[in-house]
Amino acid sequence: MEKTGELLPYEDWRLPVEERAADLASRLTTEEIAGLMLYSPHQAVPPMAFGPFGGTYNGQKYAEANIPAYTLTDQQKEFMNKEHIRHVLMITVEDAKTAAKWNNELQKLAESMPHGIPVNISSDPRNGARGSGSVEFKTAGSDVSKWPEGVGFAACFDPEVVRRFAEDASKEYRALGITTALGPQIDLCTEPRWMRFVDTLGENLEMTKKMVKAYCDGMQTTKNSENGWGYDSVNTMVKHWPGGGTGEAGRDAHYAYGKYAVYPGNNSEEHRKPFTEAAFKLDGPTESASAVMPYYTVSWGLDTKNGKNVGNSYSEYLIKDLLREKYGFKGVVCTDWGITQDPAPIMDTFASRCFNMENMTEGERCFVAIMNGVDQFGGNAEIAPIMEAYQIGCEKVGEEAMRARMERSAARLLKNIFRCGLFENPYLDPEESAKIVGNAEFCAHGYDAQRKSVVLLKNRNHCLPLQKGLKIYVPQRKLRTMKGFMRNDIPAHTEDPVTDEVISKYGVRVHTPEEADVALVFVESPACNAYSTEDVANGGNGYLPITLQYRPYTAVNAREVSIAGGDFREDFTNRSYRGKTNIAYNECDLDNILNCRKAMGDKPVIVCAAINNPMVMHEFEREADGIVVEFGVSRAAVLDVVFGDYDPTGRLPVQMPKDMDTVEKHCEDVPFDLEVHVDEFGHAYDYGFGMNYEGVIEK
Repeated sequence: MEKTGELLPYEDWRLPVEERAADLASRLTTEEIAGLMLYSPHQAVPPMAFGPFGGTYNGQKYAEANIPAYTLTDQQKEFMNKEHIRHVLMITVEDAKTAAKWNNELQKLAESMPHGIPVNISSDPRNGARGSGSVEFKTAGSDVSKWPEGVGFAACFDPEVVRRFAEDASKEYRALGITTALGPQIDLCTEPRWMRFVDTLGENLEMTKKMVKAYCDGMQTTKNSENGWGYDSVNTMVKHWPGGGTGEAGRDAHYAYGKYAVYPGNNSEEHRKPFTEAAFKLDGPTESASAVMPYYTVSWGLDTKNGKNVGNSYSEYLIKDLLREKYGFKGVVCTDWGITQDPAPIMDTFASRCFNMENMTEGERCFVAIMNGVDQFGGNAEIAPIMEAYQIGCEKVGEEAMRARMERSAARLLKNIFRCGLFENPYLDPEESAKIVGNAEFCAHGYDAQRKSVVLLKNRNHCLPLQKGLKIYVPQRKLRTMKGFMRNDIPAHTEDPVTDEVISKYGVRVHTPEEADVALVFVESPACNAYSTEDVANGGNGYLPITLQYRPYTAVNAREVSIAGGDFREDFTNRSYRGKTNIAYNECDLDNILNCRKAMGDKPVIVCAAINNPMVMHEFEREADGIVVEFGVSRAAVLDVVFGDYDPTGRLPVQMPKDMDTVEKHCEDVPFDLEVHVDEFGHAYDYGFGMNYEGVIEK
């Protein structure tokens, strides 16, 4: 690769990975190391026509360029050549063949450059069956097998389901060119209002630890390899250190109005245990997750050393003292995406998250993070801030010490590339990739897991399973204007929750409840806007209650004074929303249930609820004959349970709250502290509850 005429240590496949990585790190220029420390923005293959994930080809958009979808964009060539980037995040991709060919184009370009360092392609979770994509960047588009979301795995109460997923998904990932998974998301989901609740593995610590080990071992382990690493291995990047599931009042730290994580129950140590007692102590030969991603949050009050309330990656106490030193993590620490750039001037935006570090330059922020032990910066495509950080370091600690610090990061990053065999062969056979990705065996495994995760909560008079061939009424869902993940406005609209094609496999769809034998009402857990610029304009602080009920909710029992607060864009610190009212975007879901009950008379009304967050069920439970809940699965998997193709085995991985008062009273960092809903038969919708066709499943 160096064209020296001799086999250098990093080129010698027989040497230990650690030795090869250290040798290559020592040969890199500081600029090349800075490039390794960047993780590209999200790359769509081909680029999207609209929105932030675009790209050009000799200045032309994809639709105008008349070139194959796998062709490298101008931007991709530039960030590899000019910025030395070798870690690329892929989101959407046309299909498996395109992904393989795009990988080959990237690797061909990388091989032609100094040192021949291959590209480490990564992905956010892409195997979710529901296809929502409303939270984070869960995007597929490459024919992968389909599985439940994280909490859906928890509903199976079987870590082996997680292991099977990880083993299958790792093979699909490698066939797509992916060698790093930005997951699993192992935050304990103790806060029921958090928008990323459904992506976690639940709130039970011991079960979460078992699933974390199964996930990481399954993803990282190449069977029959001496140390577990090889051509079937995918690095896991566990997230989010030190646990991201405690945002005050359920707000999320993608946004400045949700930046604070709080610990009113003094339970922060439990939130670290999925990392310290599972991800860093795997049962398999790879021993530890390869990488860790700190969350955006400011973990309020946790820094007992310096007393600083700053974003986690900027916290010396959380990264250097705890993660690196106390817990001895030796892998890559990569920031979440977009934490170093200057902040936006307004609160309500999807922009930089340099929380409580706004008075520094971008280079100064990078320097702080690097000296804490951070190796990589997510979503950054320019080396200039890293080079500024290097110069700052040379002035503060000396050039020799700063160079050594940069080489440590380079060696850690290179180690993960070496481990997966990319230096020996980074190329793919597109035809073989097409055979592997979404093959019948993997899809069958995924579909079985989907059905296993579906939970039956109520079955009045044993109305379920339904007979096939019935006349089925399914109401349309009418959604109010809402905010998207990137804080864009989504206009009010009506949607059909299930296609006629899917329904036709179970019965005959009719258009009125009067002509139906049964009503199937598909709903989603209540969703709402947590921050209002209109409230600010009217003299308020902008903060609204996050409601888990459909009807308007007034937060009379919320905290009078928030635990955390403060932002350079605000002249107050109290983020309380006490006395304010909010309403769900999808209140019509409740109307559909009640209207069907009235119109159907004695005929059964079955509620099929997609659970993104726990929900208040007292508004409708007694009006439903049957209630089935799911955590990110296909409509077919739900209908298989409803119509008797699968006797349900899933159980609640969460608590369903009695009302919003119990939600307001609970501590964001404490699991299982809600008063739960009790239905008309005396069944408590608590952790572990579920039914099959015969009755309650024994725990």
